[in-house]
Amino acid sequence: MRRAAVTTLVAAVTLAVGALTAVPAQARTQAPAPARDQAPERPAGMADCTATACHFDVPPGTYDVRVLLGGEDAARTAVSGESRRALLPETVTAAGERVARGFTVDVRTPEGEPTGPDGSPGLDLVIGGSAPALAGIRVTPARHARQIILVGDSTVCDQPGEPYSGWGQRLPQYLGKGLSVANHADSGDSTVSYLADQRLWGTVRTRIRPGDLVLVQLAHNDKTTDGATYRANLETLVAGVRERGGRPVLVTPVVRRWFNADGTLNNGTALLVNGLGVDHPAVVRSVAAARDVPLIDLTAKTKALVESLGVEGSKELYLYNERRDNTHTSAYGATVYAGLVRDGLVAQRLVPPGKVRAGLSSGADSASATDAGRNGG
Repeated sequence: MRRAAVTTLVAAVTLAVGALTAVPAQARTQAPAPARDQAPERPAGMADCTATACHFDVPPGTYDVRVLLGGEDAARTAVSGESRRALLPETVTAAGERVARGFTVDVRTPEGEPTGPDGSPGLDLVIGGSAPALAGIRVTPARHARQIILVGDSTVCDQPGEPYSGWGQRLPQYLGKGLSVANHADSGDSTVSYLADQRLWGTVRTRIRPGDLVLVQLAHNDKTTDGATYRANLETLVAGVRERGGRPVLVTPVVRRWFNADGTLNNGTALLVNGLGVDHPAVVRSVAAARDVPLIDLTAKTKALVESLGVEGSKELYLYNERRDNTHTSAYGATVYAGLVRDGLVAQRLVPPGKVRAGLSSGADSASATDAGRNGG
């Protein structure tokens, strides 16, 4: 499932000029850029932004971002950044209203897929939404952030270009300040290749801190992996996370959109049973039970959703219309599936409910999004 890297062109969005006049006093004079090996000496602010984007010359690390949204007119503002990650869902503000929101972002090299290009240095944010209005921004090093590290394949990863999107790429928008997503998923990898590549598991192990969550979803590319090897590889990943003081979470793979004549997905292609007869979701469930590992059964959740939408309704979740692709998700589908992962994290008390947001980035219900961010969360 590895694809050639696609050059990403970020479309410019129109930002109301009036929204840029509310510049915090401390941000009006830009200080010299910090050295690459140290954190900025002052909070970065609006002086680091243009009408459509912000760039902060910071070294790799974890950063808290606080934005002030709104302007003279009613607005709907979203924030994305780095390798097309959705960081803040479209947020509604009434005319004259100002709303504070916060999120925590992982800045790393490579900034997207671990085996991909380095990307641009520093932190890059894009101000989007159907009617964006950014009134202020503050970027500071995160002092007490908890990482959610993702280990996975192309259905999870930070996809480099449209129309592809992994659920891990859309997950950050659901999380408030204090939780960062470090997406180390990589296109085309199986449990075998992920463990063998120093850029993948070799790097992830060194970055796990005590208390970090490590979500593992690997199955789509284990097409020739026998059952014993697949199970052993999952157990190796679980043990490696625990050795570093992290908390592993096993995630069953998202289904392929492959319908039977009766409208169900009860077949090996859809439910990730490989050519050797290895039922990947069943093995993941078994390892989770045997090793006392939290399980997010994304196979069951996505199967129920896709079947409920039916043959036609489920097309928009995947890239069927664009690519006749029934495996990879659209931005919309990845957002919906990221929401299912968020729900699983909350249901099992792996993250506090007050640290998550509700709603789709489409803005359908983002106005009622929960966010400790009205007070900086």
